[in-house]
Amino acid sequence: MSLDCVTAFRDALQAVYGPLDWLPEPDGQLHRFHVPGDRAGSRNGWYVLFPDGLAAGAFGSWKVGEAHHWSSRTPADPQEAEQVRQRIEQARRQREAEQHRRQQDAAIRAWHLWRAATPADPEHPYLSRKRVKPHALRQRGDVLLVPLYRDGALVNLQRIHPDGDKRFLPGGLVKGCYSPIGPRAPGQKLYLCEGWATGATIHEHNGAAVACAMNADNLYPAGVRLRRAYPDDVLVVAGDDDRQTEGNPGRTKANQAAALLGCGVVFPPWPADAPLSLSDFNDLRLWLEAHP
Repeated sequence: MSLDCVTAFRDALQAVYGPLDWLPEPDGQLHRFHVPGDRAGSRNGWYVLFPDGLAAGAFGSWKVGEAHHWSSRTPADPQEAEQVRQRIEQARRQREAEQHRRQQDAAIRAWHLWRAATPADPEHPYLSRKRVKPHALRQRGDVLLVPLYRDGALVNLQRIHPDGDKRFLPGGLVKGCYSPIGPRAPGQKLYLCEGWATGATIHEHNGAAVACAMNADNLYPAGVRLRRAYPDDVLVVAGDDDRQTEGNPGRTKANQAAALLGCGVVFPPWPADAPLSLSDFNDLRLWLEAHP
């Protein structure tokens, strides 16, 4: 493979991710790289560049969940087109195998961290600011550990620092996962929300079981698994209301998830004088306590 093809492939990466100060390795193997703008030290990007015949490759980001395909030119005949197709398929298999390995490594690390942690301190700065109880959270040093389960297995942790900074374990599963709060019972309400503090607020308000999906995009994937695991429960999506964000993703995703799941949906009932900066049930609780 000529240097021109390597630089052309890098140009394709840079068109998506911005300037890169390195050249891709044309060895047909999966490589990881730091995506400009991601957290320092992270390597969420991946690429594969095949060296022989018609130059072709693929690249993407595990964080975003995207994949792009590239070739140095249009295939000249069906044989070259089939070669490109096979290489795209090979890159997909390599990417999925690496993703599975990263998820397994994260699950093992989550188990070890969780096992070695202690029950969360009720006076932890984050819990104090949110005015919620720790429930089943654990703590390692000054970092809260929020467990994420999928099909009953611990697969990831969200780590919440005293300043509120939140991070999942690198490579860990999030899609389809959730963090449960409170005991559930068949035939009773089971609320599905975004953040853990929101879930704790809902549970403390009405005593119902809650599953925290961690983000709006995961409401539907988590809801599908809840439906499958607990078909007799009365599922209700408790959405965020991002009134100051264009498109209101919290409300939009919650309504979409509820429609696809065929369940109810609720949003914070804002008082007329509540500021637009408030977006979730925990925000509402804190504001009502400050404005009795």
